[in-house]
Amino acid sequence: MTTRIAVVDDDALVREVVVEYLGTQGFEILSLDGGPALRAAFAATPPDCVILDLVMPGEDGLSVLRWLRSGGSDVPVIMLTSADGTADRVVGLELGADDYVAKPADLRELLARVRSVLRRRIAAPAAAPVPIVSAAPSERRAAPGEAWFGRWRLDRSRRRMVDSSGEVLPVTGAEFGLLCVFADHPNVVLSREKLLELSGTDPAEVFDRAIDLRITRLRRKIEPVPGDPTVIRTVRGHGGGYEYIPSDGPNYGR
Repeated sequence: MTTRIAVVDDDALVREVVVEYLGTQGFEILSLDGGPALRAAFAATPPDCVILDLVMPGEDGLSVLRWLRSGGSDVPVIMLTSADGTADRVVGLELGADDYVAKPADLRELLARVRSVLRRRIAAPAAAPVPIVSAAPSERRAAPGEAWFGRWRLDRSRRRMVDSSGEVLPVTGAEFGLLCVFADHPNVVLSREKLLELSGTDPAEVFDRAIDLRITRLRRKIEPVPGDPTVIRTVRGHGGGYEYIPSDGPNYGR
């Protein structure tokens, strides 16, 4: 099946150049001029990746990104930002973007980043479905292969986080990849570089401290007390890193 990539930019010339180049690389490209066109595309056949300009008239790219993530979509998103748009990049990553390319975009770099986010999405570890045992939240215990992050269970087979009542927590592809890495390495201190490597991200492809932003975003979602993290712990000294502290069932906090 051909991979579908949505190019969202109000500049028709930029779209034409990107569409023509990526089209020669074997992708099916959707040329979209803004948020409404992207919404229509998702209502029909959702794309496998979105290249999103952040500076657009009317609804800007950050608003479009917020709509995507609030709706639970984990589609990889690559932001197109101005060369000096550091603040936009930080906000975009906090909202759930997977990567960014500064404009004017080098097409070979853009292609490399598209392939990278698609590899991460495909390579996220998978496991057999885990049966959900009916029980009160306080009585749930981890079945073999389960991993709990706060009140949320990692459901690898359906690429989601779900609690004991069946509520689903929206996570991005990059966040899901990190959760799988943590689940596979409980009680192990992982450096930023190791986390990027194990989640399928080339450390050279993201700017410094991007992993910290992703961990902060994850903590807001999964920690019983985000300001006092007990699930994903920060380890200082000796290079620093992060450690996942597993539990045998949902953790609703103190």
